[in-house]
Amino acid sequence: MKRNARVLNYICCGGIVFAASNFYVLCQGMAATVLLLTVYFMVNIVPVLILPKTKRLKTCARGNALLIEFLISTALSVSLFFWSLVNVPDWKIILANTLIAIVLEAIVFWNGIIRVYLRSLQLGIKIRVIGVVCGLIPVAQLVALGMIIQTVSREIAYENRRILLDEERTDLQICATRYPVLMVHGVFFRDFRYLNYWGRIPDALQKNGAKIFYGNHQSAASIDQSGQEIAERILQIVRETGCEKVNIIAHSKGGLDCRSALSNPGIAKHVATLTTVNTPHRGCEFADYLLSKVPKAEQDVVAVAYNAAMKRLGDPNPDFMAAVTNLTASYCKAFNERIMDAQGVYYQSIGSKLNKASGGRFPMNFTYYLAHYFDGANDGLVGEDSFPWGADYRLLTVNGKRGISHGDMIDLNRQNIEEFDVREFYVQLVADLKKRGF
Repeated sequence: MKRNARVLNYICCGGIVFAASNFYVLCQGMAATVLLLTVYFMVNIVPVLILPKTKRLKTCARGNALLIEFLISTALSVSLFFWSLVNVPDWKIILANTLIAIVLEAIVFWNGIIRVYLRSLQLGIKIRVIGVVCGLIPVAQLVALGMIIQTVSREIAYENRRILLDEERTDLQICATRYPVLMVHGVFFRDFRYLNYWGRIPDALQKNGAKIFYGNHQSAASIDQSGQEIAERILQIVRETGCEKVNIIAHSKGGLDCRSALSNPGIAKHVATLTTVNTPHRGCEFADYLLSKVPKAEQDVVAVAYNAAMKRLGDPNPDFMAAVTNLTASYCKAFNERIMDAQGVYYQSIGSKLNKASGGRFPMNFTYYLAHYFDGANDGLVGEDSFPWGADYRLLTVNGKRGISHGDMIDLNRQNIEEFDVREFYVQLVADLKKRGF
């Protein structure tokens, strides 16, 4: 019913824009002109009546409606132009009608495109650039506009469904676990205040009752050093909150860091669960290959530059080479022989895979081939065989060419994937911990 109402809304408003930009209608008298232009400007302000929940989505919905109405009215105006060439003898009237239509249609278009460009999160850089480049190319501009409208429409529907779902279960607090959740990042990133490593995931968890903490460890260090920092962070959380234990969710190298942390004296008793996400428990064969082929001098140049940059961003003692070396298959083999799972802690693991390289964004669409050559099916960085650890293991992917990348598992690009709602996946993951009594 709402869909039919929206379609009717678009057709009516598109018709209004067409009528207002039609010189033949405006010639009917001052009253008609004033009325039509008034309604035209009202359409530019309120182009759609059925709106989603949030302010951002409302802006997207209004912008998208204007673009749809622009297409409808433009199609009618072009049809009228060709009709005029045959039926209107005065070329001055045809010219006047064309100029008025161009100006009024342009106002509707720019009103819509600016709104969606400023407020849509799913358009991304790629579609925005396509829109700009194709905007000057006949026919291609219509294809690009259709792509923009479709993308924004999907975003509005997707996000609105999530909002309604969270509202429906607010009282259930399905993620209110017995112990708080400690989220541990992977290598080459920090827990920045305004740029969350985990994207939109923590907000979704908190809306459903979860209490979230972060590891706050360095971006790059040896597994043992990172493990020590995480162990200290666990003790800090327990001391400050009195929670006794934490549930850890760790991504990538963070999973290895947390296994190391659990080997520190007195830490295991403060950890209820460890869930590793796309963690290279058996390392990456391609890392061994790269380290053996890239000259040491070049490795040192990269390491020095990285360490200097991360010191400025807050890492007290970053160690690029230690972090990279600890991700090799040879190191992880020795690590697994040395570090045993802690008694009384529930371990589980999750992995994902790309179906094709093109399913991932840079750099994972590039590193996919390298990982595939050495490690087989992978998520763009880590081979499938490296993921499993603990009592339970799940491998995730979607149908088609895309798959789910290493970055998708932490909502790195804030991209909505139709068959995989990453926020809902984590909500259900934490809800399951709650059901298990953790």
